[in-house]
Amino acid sequence: MTYQISGRTKVCGLIADPIEHAMSPVMHNAAFKKLGLDYVYVPFKVKPEDLKEAISGLRALNVRGFNITIPHKMAALPFLDKIDPIARKIGAVNTVVNDAGILTGYNTDASGFLQSLLEEGIEPGGKHIVILGAGGSAKAIAFILAERGARLVILNRHPERAEELAHRISPDVKAGALTGENLAEVLKNADIIINTTSVGMVPDINATPVPAHLISSKLLVVDIVYNPIETRLLKEAKAAGARTIDGVAMLVWQGAQGFEKWTGVKAPVTVMREEVLKGLRHEK
Repeated sequence: MTYQISGRTKVCGLIADPIEHAMSPVMHNAAFKKLGLDYVYVPFKVKPEDLKEAISGLRALNVRGFNITIPHKMAALPFLDKIDPIARKIGAVNTVVNDAGILTGYNTDASGFLQSLLEEGIEPGGKHIVILGAGGSAKAIAFILAERGARLVILNRHPERAEELAHRISPDVKAGALTGENLAEVLKNADIIINTTSVGMVPDINATPVPAHLISSKLLVVDIVYNPIETRLLKEAKAAGARTIDGVAMLVWQGAQGFEKWTGVKAPVTVMREEVLKGLRHEK
C-alpha cells in the first residue's frame, strides 16, 4: 500500500509538554502502515495553560482520538465529556476517543503496566512494592497493583500528594516523602521498586531517583521512563545484580490498547515494539 494522507485520513495524536522525544508517533504510524489503515498520528506540544483550548480544538478538528501524557493526565479530566469508570477511579486519563464530538477518557496505563510485568512472568500479588512519584502514571500503577494484592509504599517529593494517593487507594497503602532516609528504610523489605517520575529522562540522563548504594540484588527495578531505554537507575540496578524492566514495555502495551479503541482492530504489538526500539536507538 502506498501511504498517502488525504481528506479521508483519520487523525490521532498526542498532547504533552515536553513532547520532542515522544515515541508514540513512531509506534502508531508504523502500526497503521503495517495494517494498511488510513490513519495518521501527530504530536502536539500543549502548555498547561492551553490545555482546555487544545482539547476543544481537537474536538472541533474531528480528531479521532489522542493520547495524553506529562503533565496533563489529571488536568484533562474536566474537559472531557465522559470518563471511563476505571479512569475516574484512578483520577487520570491517558487515552481519549472522539465519537462524533463526544470525548471519552480512558486509562490504559494501568492495564498496560500490569501486562509489562506479566509478560516477564512477574505476578505482583503479595509483593512489597515501592512506587516513586504520585502523578498520573503513579495513580494508574498503584491502583492496578493494589487490586492485584500488592503491598504498597508510595514516596513522592511532595509527601502530601503521596498521602492523598494512598488514602484514595486503601488504608493499607503507606506513603511518605521521597528522601534518602525513607528510601533506605522502605527498601529493606521491598521486592520491587518502580520509578514513575521523569527523573532520568532525556535530556537529564545523569539523574536518578535512587542512590546506587541502596539497590540490592534481590530487587526488581522498574523504570517507566523509556527515553533513554536504559536509564541511570536501570544501569546501576544491573550493576548491583538486580533484575530490571525498562519503560518500553509499558509504552507499547498501553499504546496497543489505545490503538484498538481508535481503530477497532487488533494492534500489531511486535511491530510497535520494534519501531520504538529502532527509534530510540537511532536517537543515541
